[in-house]
Amino acid sequence: MQSGEKVTDLCREFGISRKTAYKFIGRYEKHGSSGLHDVSRRPHRSPNQTPPEIQGLILKTKQEKTTWGAGKIREWLLRKNPDLKIPSRFTVHEILNRYDLVTHRTSGRRRSVPNHLQGPVPATDRPNQVWCADFKGQFQMGNHRYCYPLTISDHFSRFLLACESLEDTKGMGAQPVFEAAFDEYGLPDAILTDNGAPFASAGLLGLSRLSVWWMRLGIKLHRIVPGHPEQNGRHERMHLTLKLETTRPAAGNLLQQQEKFDQFREAYNTDRPHEALAMKWPSEIYQSSGRPFPKELPEINYPLHDSKELVAANGAVRIGRTRFHLSDALAYHPIGIREEDPGLWRLSFMDLELGLFDGDEKKFKPFVNPRQPSLG
Repeated sequence: MQSGEKVTDLCREFGISRKTAYKFIGRYEKHGSSGLHDVSRRPHRSPNQTPPEIQGLILKTKQEKTTWGAGKIREWLLRKNPDLKIPSRFTVHEILNRYDLVTHRTSGRRRSVPNHLQGPVPATDRPNQVWCADFKGQFQMGNHRYCYPLTISDHFSRFLLACESLEDTKGMGAQPVFEAAFDEYGLPDAILTDNGAPFASAGLLGLSRLSVWWMRLGIKLHRIVPGHPEQNGRHERMHLTLKLETTRPAAGNLLQQQEKFDQFREAYNTDRPHEALAMKWPSEIYQSSGRPFPKELPEINYPLHDSKELVAANGAVRIGRTRFHLSDALAYHPIGIREEDPGLWRLSFMDLELGLFDGDEKKFKPFVNPRQPSLG
């Protein structure tokens, strides 16, 4: 601009709109060169965040009126403080819950190990404590189609339980592989995966159809922190060997590639000494699980809830006259529902708390259970 160039010409040269150009010109004139750096769009103050003084008022009221729930506290504060902006009953309840001021109907004991964990795999001292599962990166076969290898290994013994050629990473293709492994070797205590499909999803608490099925079988879910594949390092090292010995070159089609995987798995388990196992074979260390694969999923009971409802095929659930979408991953599975405050319902799946439904606002708000780590 200072050199006499027209804004239109500059926009054409740099491929930007006139609006964007004038935005940066204004920043430069106001802040100099530092104004050309991108700035955060986050507001200095969030209008939806409850101010600390209001939160303090809610907590003080609860301390004085210990038997009152969120609904009564909100109504009382509205009457006593008509000039203050008191948040919704849902938000009041969450503030109380955050400070452990909500009375939950429990059996008096908490689980020693939550169902969902995240981070490095815990130390193992025997087979079947943790199985590791992942998809090795897809590759093109001779017929120009892609192969997606699903691998499952035992963390303690390095025993390769499965290495299956699949056409995609959808859960419908993965579940039969796990069914075959469970049928042959029994059930593990936990399964370690990343946060991608089909092991997890972007939906409610990261649940997927596959992970919900594992939970029904009594298998704990353990996920690495996103972006940290080294937390599943043993499995990743096996993938390097698998890639070298089975994909260079790749086979002509899926069946031929599966034959290469089967040969690799046999050699990996029974013929290849492992330094980490004092040069033993994984088959010399591994033993099948003592937990057999059940023919039917165990029944779920919710003795501390008001009712048990089956999630519909489309992931919807009904509370009173309101029907809303909960989670596709929970389709055909029963959830527990209990009324914590008049018109305020807590939804649970097994020992996982899903969220709260406000009957007045007809809204469901999912949350991460404060009694367990984030799912990521």
